[in-house]
Amino acid sequence: MSNKQLHIGFVSTRFAGTDGVSLETVKWSGVLDELGCSCYYFAGESDLPETRTYIVPEAHFNHQTIKTLNIDLFDDYKRSSETSGEIQRLRFFLKDHLYKFKNKYKIDILIVENAFAIPMNIPLGLALTEFIAETDIPTIAHHHDFYWERDRFSVTSAQDYLQSSFPPTLHSITHVVINSYGGSQLGLRTGVSSSLIPNVMDFDSPPENDGYAEDLRNVLSIAPDEYFLLQPTRIVPRKRIQLAIELIRRLKYKAVLVISHASGDEGDDYSEYLREYADLVGVRLIFAAHLINQERQTRNNGDKIYTLEDFYQQADLVTYPSTIEGFGNAFLEAIYYKKPIFMSEYEIFKTDIKPKGFQVVNFNEFITDEVVKKVEYLLLHPDSAKDMILHNYNLGKKYYSFTTLKEHLAVLLKNCISQYEI
Repeated sequence: MSNKQLHIGFVSTRFAGTDGVSLETVKWSGVLDELGCSCYYFAGESDLPETRTYIVPEAHFNHQTIKTLNIDLFDDYKRSSETSGEIQRLRFFLKDHLYKFKNKYKIDILIVENAFAIPMNIPLGLALTEFIAETDIPTIAHHHDFYWERDRFSVTSAQDYLQSSFPPTLHSITHVVINSYGGSQLGLRTGVSSSLIPNVMDFDSPPENDGYAEDLRNVLSIAPDEYFLLQPTRIVPRKRIQLAIELIRRLKYKAVLVISHASGDEGDDYSEYLREYADLVGVRLIFAAHLINQERQTRNNGDKIYTLEDFYQQADLVTYPSTIEGFGNAFLEAIYYKKPIFMSEYEIFKTDIKPKGFQVVNFNEFITDEVVKKVEYLLLHPDSAKDMILHNYNLGKKYYSFTTLKEHLAVLLKNCISQYEI
């Protein structure tokens, strides 16, 4: 690799919170630092180091102007001329800031985190495409999931934008996907090839329990004779959280379902449905997003704020009944934090993960009595669960470690450098 310290510019709508894109960006930037690079960030929101971050509020998908545009873009097959005009105005505005970002931090290589895959901010995708075409800057497009995988983008008046920029097929862009299905669909739809780099965890550094969260069960009012089942995802319909509620209803033993994240960008209707369903079947449901942040904190009144890691370490079992996942961060996290998992066999799990030999309590479309009995057995026999947990952890270390990611990223950077004189 070149002796020059490469300046890497990450771009996305946000780098904040515990969503998969933000978490993987932190992992990638940490490994790139080890490879001798210097990383910088362009987004609409960020909780990464301020001295390395360039904030443009209009880059966020939650900016009011962007939200208003999306209402017109994804409600039928015709958009207004006002919408088209506003998109073009924002495209030039954001492109101008991308130039300023590049010049300020002397960016050598761009890494676009999902902003070319999910059209939550159409002007940003267009601006990035034009910026890359004009500068010919070597770019890694890191795609976590694509718009064609989401029903809410199926009816759209933005097809022209989607075909040009979600994702673009410029020669200077290297495409990276997190699962084999995404790579095959990308190839079929656009004709471009891609590299497969799955999500990772730092399996070379096992988690440690420092006692900070020993009071978490009390804070959540979970009794000593109740099991703590953790649903470590956002509250969106494709997570099928109602099946985790059904599992608890069918258990012979008292249990509580704790949901770690809020609804996010898909509204609160599903959250209200879960509340009503849990009340109907007599299952206690705890929404705990207000207690979780990326870093531990203490509020002015003395209340503690925990991390997602704290919740994993206190849980007895992780529930993950999703129907669709780009990869499955919650799966990897459960393996890393050494917890047994109750989960559905979503497509990527079946094709990319299950063949490696991971042991979980799995089901397909519905929960059988046998599945319920397996969950009860793991809860009642922690020694047997430990054997499963250790087996899974060793597989995670083999296939999904930072060491593996470092090897992949070293190759990507070498290819970028070999094609361009930086």
